[in-house]
Amino acid sequence: MHFDLADLNLFIHVAEASSLTGGAKQAHLSTAAASTRIKSFEGQLGSRLFYRGSHGVELTPAGENLLKHARAIMRQVEYLKSDFSDYGRSETGHIRIFANTTAVTEFMPEVLANFLGSRPGITIDLKERLTKDIFRGVLDGAADFGVTSGEIKMKGLEVMPFSMDRLVVVVPIGHPLTGTKDLAFKDTLIYPHVGLHEGSTLLEFLKKEVSEVGETLPLRIQVFGFEPACRMIEAGVGIGILPESSALRYQTTMRLNIVELKDVWAKRERSVVVREFESLPESSKNLIHEIRSYHSYKE
Repeated sequence: MHFDLADLNLFIHVAEASSLTGGAKQAHLSTAAASTRIKSFEGQLGSRLFYRGSHGVELTPAGENLLKHARAIMRQVEYLKSDFSDYGRSETGHIRIFANTTAVTEFMPEVLANFLGSRPGITIDLKERLTKDIFRGVLDGAADFGVTSGEIKMKGLEVMPFSMDRLVVVVPIGHPLTGTKDLAFKDTLIYPHVGLHEGSTLLEFLKKEVSEVGETLPLRIQVFGFEPACRMIEAGVGIGILPESSALRYQTTMRLNIVELKDVWAKRERSVVVREFESLPESSKNLIHEIRSYHSYKE
């Protein structure tokens, strides 16, 4: 069997675009040339990699399996280039990160601003993903590492905890829940909620918890971000379940009260997850160190 890195790179582009034309464009090839290369690649492997339809292409089971290996191979090639670029200095490279809503909106912007400010040769791709997609992305090589919170049961990952946070109920001044002790999440469901946008990790987590108690989340409005959520809560639109770190920050400028939840899951451990820390390039290792150090002096 013989194939080159260009074949793998083209295959990844087509798979991620779900389109031969889109993948060819990313690989700087004509559609015809890309089609020829993919067919030749399938012939060498003795397996069909894509189902072709009027709306694009879809991976076959063999293609799904190959994508995991192809991503891992290409990431190792990128790591190799990064480590040997400028004699292995940590000031160059491209880092891909999958993170949950809290990380993307709360602390990663400040961490990345500090990190990138002194490293002009580094580029970063930060994407918000659901927890399960963070794990899968790291395992499949779509991300160098992930930033998440809560219990981690996925095998094959190295987990590096770095701080604690708590989910709390945020209510407007004068709300009936103000000052409540031993409040359970299910007891908040009689009030309208202000929730985050569809696809946010926090919203998906709360929907899961609600379904387990046989209820539905009474969403009155959904917004993008914790600050808009707090503004809605302050205005009396509803109550919200937010990270305590965010609630405390916005409480300094808004008329809000914070009520603790007694649910065990409300206290969450934040972690960086990687497939294999020692195989990461120095730039990624240094960024992970920055994330963990940031929280050690912030808390």
